[in-house]
Amino acid sequence: MTTELQSSITVKIESFGAIERQLPQDLTVQCQADSLVADVLYKVVQSFPEAYNLLERCACAIGEDIISRQTKLNRDSTLVLLSPVAGG
Repeated sequence: MTTELQSSITVKIESFGAIERQLPQDLTVQCQADSLVADVLYKVVQSFPEAYNLLERCACAIGEDIISRQTKLNRDSTLVLLSPVAGG
């Protein structure tokens, strides 16, 4: 019988647009492997509550792919936060 230890992963946060002004440039979050994107965002809000409204509306991406907040992260990643853009 093997027991697998929960491993910790590091998620680097990169932000663009309005959210970029609310968060530090070198933001990283430590979390358990298989954490949801939503869990990572919750940790960010705990540290930066003033960013809550923008975080609720931003899109999340890893690489070039927009991802759901229900996506599981199982390795060190860079999570990109994209503020909503208003067109005219």
